[in-house]
Amino acid sequence: MDPRIPRLRRKLAAIPFQPLRSHSFGEEHHEFRLGPKLAEARVAAFEAEHDIDLPDAYRQFLTHIGGSGAAPFYGLIQLERCSLLVMNPREEPLAPRGFDAAEPGCHGRDLFLHIIEMGCTDVCVIAVTGPLTGRVLTGNSDGFWGPNVSSAADFLDWYERWLNHMSAGRDNRALELTSPQLRARPARYPPAPNI
Repeated sequence: MDPRIPRLRRKLAAIPFQPLRSHSFGEEHHEFRLGPKLAEARVAAFEAEHDIDLPDAYRQFLTHIGGSGAAPFYGLIQLERCSLLVMNPREEPLAPRGFDAAEPGCHGRDLFLHIIEMGCTDVCVIAVTGPLTGRVLTGNSDGFWGPNVSSAADFLDWYERWLNHMSAGRDNRALELTSPQLRARPARYPPAPNI
């Protein structure tokens, strides 16, 4: 077992009780609760069905911490509901790229697994093949904004960054965290008049 696992469990358990932590968008949905850990056989069956190997850090999270629930945005999607995606080819230089559902047998392209619910057409994925394997990306499936590759080395580092920034009361747009100071400020501009 990865040595980060017990530390992540402790940090997650403490987060709801920290009065000066940041607000995490979607926390009302998952309430910092995790679904049950997944059995190795269940994860292996998913991998066999989709002919992929899950990145080790993500796999360790599922089998040693929890299979769904508490995570940035609306939380981790249950593994059975996760879908494989491919990044759209670039049509124009500098144009944002979206994601499409992966067709069966399209293993010639880099594959991404949609693992976290962000809402609307925004997606949080983990690369399961290609040069970004194991890295977490956020993007928009329709290509309204381009993919952002996290600088975290793997899923466990990315998850711990979320917990650390939240615990420290930091703002972090990429993880949709709002500091207590920012939440307490009155709006800078009055609302627009009704016309």
